[in-house]
Amino acid sequence: MTTLNGEDEVAGLCRDLIRIDSTNAGDNSGPGERAAAEYVAEKLAEVGLEPRILESDSRRANVVVRVEGEDPSREALLLHGHLDVVPFDAADWTLHPLSGEVADGCVWGRGAVDMKNMDAMILAVVRQRISEGRRPPRDVVLAFTADEEAGGEYGAQWLATEHKDLFEGCTEAIGEVGGFSVSIDDARRLYLIEAAEKGIAWMRLTATGRAGHGSMLNAENAVTELAEAVGRVGRYQWPVRLTRTVETFLTETSRALGFDFDPDNPEETVAKLGPLARMIGATLRNTANPTMLQAGYKANVIPQTATAHIDGRFLPGYEEEFFQTLDELLGPNVTREFVYHDVALETGFDGPLVRAMADALVAEDPGALAVPYTLSGGTDLKAFSTMGVRGFGFAPLKLPADLDFSGMFHGVDERVPVDSLKFGVRVLDRFLDGC
Repeated sequence: MTTLNGEDEVAGLCRDLIRIDSTNAGDNSGPGERAAAEYVAEKLAEVGLEPRILESDSRRANVVVRVEGEDPSREALLLHGHLDVVPFDAADWTLHPLSGEVADGCVWGRGAVDMKNMDAMILAVVRQRISEGRRPPRDVVLAFTADEEAGGEYGAQWLATEHKDLFEGCTEAIGEVGGFSVSIDDARRLYLIEAAEKGIAWMRLTATGRAGHGSMLNAENAVTELAEAVGRVGRYQWPVRLTRTVETFLTETSRALGFDFDPDNPEETVAKLGPLARMIGATLRNTANPTMLQAGYKANVIPQTATAHIDGRFLPGYEEEFFQTLDELLGPNVTREFVYHDVALETGFDGPLVRAMADALVAEDPGALAVPYTLSGGTDLKAFSTMGVRGFGFAPLKLPADLDFSGMFHGVDERVPVDSLKFGVRVLDRFLDGC
């Protein structure tokens, strides 16, 4: 077998994946992930692996393969990445989001940040290691999933219930939205490793009143009832709740930046984080944002019902408080039902796997400081956690200080530096040796 070089391959793999349209609008329409899954499976098969393509529905495809380790008796490690991406409006982009073009030292396109970059890094490092005859210390299961951007019904959730046997022995995992750098100065960088995720509660609210003519008095107007409830929810200032992971992040970050962290005023620290403040600020408290309103069918008709949607996110340990407060805000005349509901996660930032991540980063960047953080969104780890898997977000990238990486998640002009991808391959290679 020809020896492969993961650093040489990774940008091309990322480019190819971006050029495969796997847009997920959330309604099971669109191209699906089948073409991307076939590409991934082909690249794995080229080095002698036997990947399985598993379709949960027409063109909703996942890829799973096990790489045998030197000691198969040890607990296995899961590396997971999703193949779908969110929709886009190409008119808003500098370069077409499906171009995969390399410009200004970056690979551009939808998925360059979320998360075809990590898919490419996993493929690159695994292909190189196998071509060199290097097995990992323990079994490693690779899972490239469908449907993460819509909650994972056709991807990780389906795999965790219908194909649980493929993950036998997996107790730890790494995936997306972590491991990227934030510069402190020219010599030092924080690397944010996701150790917690907020829970998700997408809800449909409904108010029911008395239908009638728009010109008449009506004290049972569903639109009024709903609008007032949505206003209360949208304007509510949720109290700060410092979780273990958030407090650790703010303490370590404050120390690195040269000031003391005041746990009685965490927002003061968050305000000093620049672009990161948007992401970290959302992890200080529960949130509930109104996102959709629907009512009526004619200007002079008072409708019987009105509906709205709320995107709720609750911190680990605060789900009960979240729903209790939400119901008080909605009042007795507005009901809620789940569109999608999933758990919050949190794990300690300790143990051999954490040391392996931190050591791999420092080996490639002596100025690296690994710190845990809480993700305000969610990942496929929620589904894999139902199998007893403890996971982290670790897609390592050393980034330019002036690149607003976190702002490009689901944003315009997604791009990832080629040098960052190469760095990620080297770090993942060291990580696999050390885990």
